[in-house]
Amino acid sequence: MSAQYPHLQHHGAVRGVTGSAHHLHTDARNSLLIDCGLFQGEDGSPGGDANADALQIDFDISTLRALVATHVHIDHVGRIPWLLAAGFKGPILCSEPSAKLLPIVLEDAFKLSFTRQAATVERFVDLVQQRIVALPYGKWHEVAGEGGAMARVRLKPAGHILGSAYVEVDAPTPDGSRHRYVFSGDLGAPHSPILAAPKAPHGCDTLVIESTYGDRNHEDRRTRRQRLEAVLERALQDQGTVMVPAFSIGRTQELLYELEDIIHRRAGAKIRDGLAWDNLPVVLDSPLASRFTGVYRELKPFWDVEALKRVSQGRRPLAFEQLITVDSHADHQRMVTHLAHSGRPAIVIAGSGMCTSGRIVNHLKAMLGDARHDVLFVGYQGRGTPGRAIQQRGQGGWVDLDGERFNIHANVDTIGGYSAHADQKGLLKFVTGMRRWPSEIRVVHGDPGAKRALVASLRNRYSKKCASCNLIVPDH
Repeated sequence: MSAQYPHLQHHGAVRGVTGSAHHLHTDARNSLLIDCGLFQGEDGSPGGDANADALQIDFDISTLRALVATHVHIDHVGRIPWLLAAGFKGPILCSEPSAKLLPIVLEDAFKLSFTRQAATVERFVDLVQQRIVALPYGKWHEVAGEGGAMARVRLKPAGHILGSAYVEVDAPTPDGSRHRYVFSGDLGAPHSPILAAPKAPHGCDTLVIESTYGDRNHEDRRTRRQRLEAVLERALQDQGTVMVPAFSIGRTQELLYELEDIIHRRAGAKIRDGLAWDNLPVVLDSPLASRFTGVYRELKPFWDVEALKRVSQGRRPLAFEQLITVDSHADHQRMVTHLAHSGRPAIVIAGSGMCTSGRIVNHLKAMLGDARHDVLFVGYQGRGTPGRAIQQRGQGGWVDLDGERFNIHANVDTIGGYSAHADQKGLLKFVTGMRRWPSEIRVVHGDPGAKRALVASLRNRYSKKCASCNLIVPDH
């Protein structure tokens, strides 16, 4: 390890788009960890010791004084149970909305990975809640270290999901000055339901930026509701189910918001004979997503102006009349059977977003082989995931689910513009919108092609400005 401070190590999100964990060493005795996420698909840690099947903490945490969570998606916080098991005893810093959402996420992660015994799970959740320190957006927070304050941290809205933040860290340097780091976390895109778009920081010395969509721009987000409506109208002609894999938090709530708007605008209109938009069942088959949606409703003060306007008009964007929530496993099994055989058109939203696990897998097993049904992707599908296989092979192809091969006879659709991530244009705007451009940029959290494309675009922007920047694609 380099003896110069401050310096960075990356323990995840360098071999793909999951497992985010960025370790800022401020001196020999103190460090901060930005995120501690779960690996999915083929992603793994730089050393290869940690991956989707081996989630142990494979780095030294003896100097770790605090964890900062940019947001509560599992690929950013899912390894926190292992971090605590490894002996981490410091605070977990996050935004105020994330403070309400994080215990729910980690409770689920703990149940899936350690035990479902209620007393043990309750003790773990209590421990997490004791560790959480909720930070208001825009306020500096001093982080204590061995020998006094080690750094100060400030969160700014990232527009990705409710509570998401990018992180500014001022770290002391040996000459008595400060080095400012910005960790983007996952940046949101403009025109997202419920959330305002992120605003660039004033500036920094080192930027660690995601690159999920660093090689492309989204389709027009302002017309995505119309595209969603058109795809649903066509798909529902066959008296089948439209299955939408979606992460429990963020994408699910955006979809509900958009579906409520379609149903509201098309009130009284028919999708086809015998089926009106007003009577279309929208099935949320995820207890976790239902809990998150309830918390989203409680956090209305953090909604954007448009969403609050709809509420003031008496609308219920996340609790509309056609919404059916499925909680128990028995009800889930009955719903799968009903939708597979009844011929009753419906929309089902279920996790996980990349079809790696969860209830969406049971829906896919039951309905992929029937051409009446549709799979609709509205989010990124990582390498090595069943979602990527279904998306790429499409109708006439096949996919392995839980070790069994299923032929794909259902229609497969993808709607662009629904990603909660900024596209290349948005990522570049985040950098060039700073008054003081960073002198070092580390490009992480992306497939190799996306990273290369973003680096090339950044190099071009810096060249036009006649400015220099050390552009790094870390591998450790």
